[in-house]
Amino acid sequence: MATGNSDPKELGVFLKARRADLEPLQVGLPDPGNQRRVAGLRREEVAQLAAISTDYYTRIEQGRMQASLPVLEAIARALRLNSDQRTYLFELAGRTPGGQPAPSGREVTEHCRRLLDQLTESPALILSDTMDVLAWNRLAAALLTDFAQVPEADRNYVWLLFNDPALRELYGDWTAGAHACVAYLRMHTARRPDDPRLKRLLARMTHHADFQHWWTTREVAVQGTGNKIFHHPVAGTLTLDWDTLTSSTAPDQHIVVWTAQSGSPSQKGLRILAATAAPQAVPAPALNGSTHEDLA
Repeated sequence: MATGNSDPKELGVFLKARRADLEPLQVGLPDPGNQRRVAGLRREEVAQLAAISTDYYTRIEQGRMQASLPVLEAIARALRLNSDQRTYLFELAGRTPGGQPAPSGREVTEHCRRLLDQLTESPALILSDTMDVLAWNRLAAALLTDFAQVPEADRNYVWLLFNDPALRELYGDWTAGAHACVAYLRMHTARRPDDPRLKRLLARMTHHADFQHWWTTREVAVQGTGNKIFHHPVAGTLTLDWDTLTSSTAPDQHIVVWTAQSGSPSQKGLRILAATAAPQAVPAPALNGSTHEDLA
């Protein structure tokens, strides 16, 4: 089913990038030797693997023809696309079954905020599709950064990851984490390529060489689950698993929760962090000058 969100130009660039990743021997074609001027598969080889004509494939890659669902499936198999890349291909072609729901905006529901607050031993925050930080709990602020002190225009996880030295130092493997965030953003462009927040973010990231390089490779990924190591100045080294939950009422908002294995040093570290992040207890005023011991 067509969605109306097709982007033929980006589809062509994405297909070129993916066939450049493959060599003939990887897909069962004869070794051509050293006769190639460029690396990767040629258009005619992709067409051969997909069992379509070279002219048909060329028209698709050049944005002059919309591919049918069976042809897209064949191209995805020919290029050995993983599930995320396949989803991106179909979205670029405007062929995602069922379409995409309309954006729900930046308003976070009260029950989602309550959920964050009640996660007292797990850092958690809510991200938009463009990785704007929409809400967070006290422990996420203690682990990552005090988001309340960050100007709203800069309150984007990708922006902070590339521009906040303290957050960058926190990551045990900053390159892997930042690279993954760029892949999540690239995935979003196929769903809503005209998203103004995404365009503003991309315009602000032009001076980051790493970001620009990863963006042009067109690697894509879906936020799901994973593992990260943080080197925190208070809690020490934390090895945390993260999971992403999506609200059915706000499908463009994603709750990211970090947890530690039970009984692990990382769980103890999170508890230390939670203790430092907890609000200071304020004693209730005594009645008529009496002490609390007098009232016990």
